[in-house]
Amino acid sequence: MPELPDVEGFRRIMADHAVGTRIADVVTLDTGVLHGVSVRRLRATLRGERFEPPRRVGKWLIAPVTGGAVVVLHFGMTGSLDWGDGPDGRQRHDRVVFVVGDGELRYRDQRKLQGLWLLRAGAQLERLLDGTGPDALEVPRSRFTELLAARRQVKPLLADQSVVAGLGNLLVDEILWRGKVNPRAPAASVDADALHRQMRRVLRSAVRAGRVPPRPSWLTGRRDEPSGSCARCGTTLSHGRVGGRAPCGARTASPVDDPRESGKPVP
Repeated sequence: MPELPDVEGFRRIMADHAVGTRIADVVTLDTGVLHGVSVRRLRATLRGERFEPPRRVGKWLIAPVTGGAVVVLHFGMTGSLDWGDGPDGRQRHDRVVFVVGDGELRYRDQRKLQGLWLLRAGAQLERLLDGTGPDALEVPRSRFTELLAARRQVKPLLADQSVVAGLGNLLVDEILWRGKVNPRAPAASVDADALHRQMRRVLRSAVRAGRVPPRPSWLTGRRDEPSGSCARCGTTLSHGRVGGRAPCGARTASPVDDPRESGKPVP
């Protein structure tokens, strides 16, 4: 599932290849990803215009266009944004293609759980994003502390996009494992300052990699092994659901090996 680092990577692809260059055409290959806009209106609105610098809010990619329109993309569980030289490189799950300059920006999504919106800047965009929490990479420590002052378990709280935007199962598990915090701990019992530091470290490293990296020194590099072991102590990882959440593969690697319901660091 694309999480904040992936979407930041998609933002950079758009910024590097498509900003400031005339949109020659928009080819919709599957109308199932369009929300509230027809193929005809999408093409008519964007042709001849230019993408302005895009921004990201959590898992949303927001791309203003000259003329006042805004293209908004969400990548669901299987989406991506790819740059290619021409139509010969298109793949079966490409849904919308923006022909820009000498290349193509391709919105690709196998499962089509989210998609593309064409809005006007201002109230329309605000309504779409209403209920989205602060971006996980930008949320100040003081605000993060306020958000954790809840009786909910800490993992479901962090994975809730209305609380903190951009974190999914992989990132939440990695952050909690690095902070030695039990995912079932009440959020209010956790050292919010320490967890905020861990969150920023993990996100910065993952953003540099352009994804949640499966490094051997990370939980993400071991969690899907048949007998994955903790990179810190070598103990075999335990698996289970927390708040009904499990990563792809229907397994959740516990960030700690101690089953105590404590939010305090565990050796």
